[in-house]
Amino acid sequence: MDIPGLRTVNVIRYITPLREGGSLPALADADDDFKYVLKFRGAGHGVKALIAELLGGEIARFLGLPVPELVFATLDEAFGRTEADEEIQDLLQFSQGLNLGLHYLSGAITYDASANDCEGLLASKIVWLDAFITNVDRTFRNTNLLIWHKELWLIDHGAAFYFHHSWDNWEANAVTPFAMIKDHVLLPKADRLEEVHAEFTQKLNDGLLRNLVGLIPEDWLQWENGTITPEEIREVYFQFLSIRLANADVFFKQIQDARKTLI
Repeated sequence: MDIPGLRTVNVIRYITPLREGGSLPALADADDDFKYVLKFRGAGHGVKALIAELLGGEIARFLGLPVPELVFATLDEAFGRTEADEEIQDLLQFSQGLNLGLHYLSGAITYDASANDCEGLLASKIVWLDAFITNVDRTFRNTNLLIWHKELWLIDHGAAFYFHHSWDNWEANAVTPFAMIKDHVLLPKADRLEEVHAEFTQKLNDGLLRNLVGLIPEDWLQWENGTITPEEIREVYFQFLSIRLANADVFFKQIQDARKTLI
């Protein structure tokens, strides 16, 4: 199945930093008259966090989960020169070129498990997704979920695919059961996991995954050490997802076991 490409916008105004995250994302205006939450290539984990955000968000979208539109966001070399905060100015200067933006959900509030509900099917889909992409950051402490117009939306997948920060033993990481799913904020509500597991393992396939990996810009695959080519990096991401999908029963059992300890 074909995956539509992302739009590309030009950032025209830096509005304010969003200091909730350690990587200093920011709210900004683009030349399409929309506001975006920008994730910068010059931040802590660099382009790897952008790759995780791109792959995680677009896999979620394909699976029918509510994710703000992702766009490629270009910063030109003059952007940020007038910024008074030196830390932010450095971040903007190191982020010249292609970054990633998420459509800004104006007026959204952070999901609170004690105050907001989430029906079992949606909770099960989100838990399964996060186990598949090894997303360590959807906990009670940091839900990365928003309520917007009374609906739940998924944001911030930059902590997924954590294997790529060391790039060692990625084959072994592809078949891990993902024990950290026990801390997932929606696990107590995920009561339709078997149904979701059957649906998603049928819906995802290698052709789709290769198309998704093909969305990664070449510019984000020019890594510092230069010992691995962009084509080889892209192939590792594809193989990781393909192997993980083929062994989905492993992480699915971990989800089931973790949930049994809660009920």
